[in-house]
Amino acid sequence: MDKKINEILDLLQEECGEVVQMVSKCRRFGLEEKREDLVKELGDIALLLDLLQAHQLFSEKELQQAKRNKSAKLAQWSTVYED
Repeated sequence: MDKKINEILDLLQEECGEVVQMVSKCRRFGLEEKREDLVKELGDIALLLDLLQAHQLFSEKELQQAKRNKSAKLAQWSTVYED
């Protein structure tokens, strides 16, 4: 595996862990209190996804298809799209 991609994946793994921790803090202390911190962590992940895309690990088309697939699953198995 390419050294840069490997490093980006390591960073992504760490940041995903930080998002998990921040979600726990949002639930414990309230979203209003921790919203800014959550957005920061999500921004870190978004940047790393951009870097992986720039290194051609996946294309925009593939990412959009993956999002559509997840959306369809959520529509079937979750209530997140219900009013």
